[in-house]
Amino acid sequence: MRKRELKNIEWSILIIAIILCIIGLVALFSATQETEHDDFNKQCIWFVVSLVIMVGVMLIDYETLVKMSPIFYGLFIVLLIGVLFTPEINGATSWFDIGFFSFQPGEFAKIFVILFLAMAITKIQERGKGEINRPTRLLVLLAILGVPVLLIVKQPDLGTAAAFVVAAALMVISAGIDKRYIIATIILVVVSVPIVYNFLLPEHAKSRIDIFLNPESDPRGAGYNIIQSKLAIGAGGLTGMGLLKGNQTQLGFLYPKTTDFIYAVIGEEMGFIIAGAVIILYVVLITKCIYVAKTAKDEAGSLIAIGITGVFLFHVLENIGMVMGLLPITGVPLPFVSYGGSSLITNFICIGILLNISSKRQKTIFVK
Repeated sequence: MRKRELKNIEWSILIIAIILCIIGLVALFSATQETEHDDFNKQCIWFVVSLVIMVGVMLIDYETLVKMSPIFYGLFIVLLIGVLFTPEINGATSWFDIGFFSFQPGEFAKIFVILFLAMAITKIQERGKGEINRPTRLLVLLAILGVPVLLIVKQPDLGTAAAFVVAAALMVISAGIDKRYIIATIILVVVSVPIVYNFLLPEHAKSRIDIFLNPESDPRGAGYNIIQSKLAIGAGGLTGMGLLKGNQTQLGFLYPKTTDFIYAVIGEEMGFIIAGAVIILYVVLITKCIYVAKTAKDEAGSLIAIGITGVFLFHVLENIGMVMGLLPITGVPLPFVSYGGSSLITNFICIGILLNISSKRQKTIFVK
């Protein structure tokens, strides 16, 4: 990587990601003392591994990654089919258990779906202005997105599937899709919500929505986790109860406290100041991601950056929203903070790609 490219890199993105990881590791250390910090130790290893992989990705031109994306897209479609035949873990078939590592193909697939979509949209736009609005072109994009999304829904993992949809939607909007399609989609969603809820949603998904609307209806069952989460956050106050001292965290009332509800651990033991700082860090991170999209040297780089932004944005809003009782529980991890090797490596690959895109931008910044 040349000196000019190193100077162009948006290093603040990496710094924020590392700070979030450190906060997550502190919370994990406190949340795992009854298991002799097993998950904490594993996460430290995955943190180092993720940084090494990120550096490797950063050194590969993102245009090369785009060209290779159809191959990886096809590979992960095969993996998403294969994972459906694995034993269930917590009611889902989302992981390949390879001993030391539970490999979740849905997490990694997000990267290559974004890259492949960026490639497809760019090729469509090369054919002429307005090509993106032709129904046949949109069907192609819908097919690229639809195959992995349907396979992930089948696992079932509705949270990860929704992340794909949000990323793709932002990419298509950024590419200049006609407003009539956006309006039609919004109307279609509004009209189809009651139909989907009553006839298509599986029972577990219905239960999560019902509990979101009224968690006290089943306080010892489906509503238990969200009630304990809100109690934990509320108990933290301004400065928190202190590490290793949170009642809900340490007495086992909060579950799963290392993954889905790690933000509740932060709120209880570190308090509003640190919990609020985490939100501010995410806002800055997402803003910087958008800036990289705006200043990318070409359309492909811009689309990839906005797709990654969509993934981060959805995960942050959904995880923190569900932990606070503002959104239904979907099992979505908090980027860089929740425990999980697949999630952490995927997030740092995204950071590597963003750093790569920012390194290629010209000195004269343009805004689209």
